[in-house]
Amino acid sequence: IACLVMYFFAEFDDAANLLAANPDATTISIDEPVEIPKNQQSRLQEPGREEDDELLGTDESDKTELLAGQKKSAPFWTFEYYQTFFDVDTYQVLDRIKGSVFPVPGKNFVRLYIRSNPDLYGPFWICATLVFTIAVSGNLSNFFIHLGKPTYHYVPEFRKVSIAATTIYAYAWLVPLALWGFLMWRNSKVMNIVSYSFLEIVCVYGYSLFIYIPTAMLWIIPQKVVRWVLVVFSLCLSGSVLVMTFWPAVRDDNRRIAVATVGTILLLHALLAVGCLAYFFDAPELDFPAPIIPAHNGTTVVTKRH
Repeated sequence: IACLVMYFFAEFDDAANLLAANPDATTISIDEPVEIPKNQQSRLQEPGREEDDELLGTDESDKTELLAGQKKSAPFWTFEYYQTFFDVDTYQVLDRIKGSVFPVPGKNFVRLYIRSNPDLYGPFWICATLVFTIAVSGNLSNFFIHLGKPTYHYVPEFRKVSIAATTIYAYAWLVPLALWGFLMWRNSKVMNIVSYSFLEIVCVYGYSLFIYIPTAMLWIIPQKVVRWVLVVFSLCLSGSVLVMTFWPAVRDDNRRIAVATVGTILLLHALLAVGCLAYFFDAPELDFPAPIIPAHNGTTVVTKRH
C-alpha cells in the first residue's frame, strides 16, 4: 500500500510540473459523461436526415462558413462592392460549369460549388455567350435551309440578338428573383424551408444554362428529330441540376406546394428551351421581297420570290 501511495504522489507531482510548464494545456476528466446536444439527438433519431444535413448544411456549419469568410463590405456605390461578385478564378468557373453539365446524383449544387463564394462572373458571360450563340446559329440555320435557291438572298437578322438578349437575361434574373421571394415567404411559414440567397439562386440558373450553348450550335442541323432529341437531352441535364438544388429546400413544405414549385421551375426551364428553338430555328418561312429587274426595253420585270 505504501508503494502505491508513493507511486500516486509521484504521478501527481509529474502532472503538476507539466501544468506549471504549460498552463494552457488541455485537461480531460474521465468522470464526466459526454453530453449530446438536443438538436443532434433529434437528428440522430430521424433516419435518413444525415444526408439531408450534408446536402443543405446545418445552421452551425453555415454560420461557421459565413464567419470564416466574413469581410468588411464596401458601400454599394463603390467599385469594390461589385468587384466582390466577380472574385473568382478560372478553375472555380470551370469546376462549376462541369458540375452543371455533369450533375452528380444526391449532390446539392449550391452546397458543393456555390456557397463558399457565389459569383456573377460565370452567369453573366454564360448568358452573353448563349445570346450570341442562339442569334448566330439561328441566322446560319436559316441560311443553310435556303442555300441553293436561286431566288434567296441572305440578309442577317440583327434583331435576333436583341430578342435573345432580352429573353435570356430576363429569365436568368426575373425567375431567380421570383423564386427567392417565394422561398423567403414560405420560410416565414414553415421552419424547415431553406432560403437560398438571391445571388446563390442566380448562380444556379446562370450555370445551368451553359448546356444550351453547345446545344444551340448543334441546332444548326436541319433535322427536327435531331433538334428535339438535343432539347430533351439538355433539359434532362440542366433540369436535374435545378431539381437537386431546390427540391431539398422545399420538400419539408406542404407536399402539393413542394411538387408545384419544382414543377413550375422545370416548366419555365422547358419553355425557355422550346421557345428559343421554335422562334430562332423553326420559324415559319416568310415570303422574300420581290426584286425589281430592269429590262432592256425600258420596262421593269417583277419576279415573285418565296
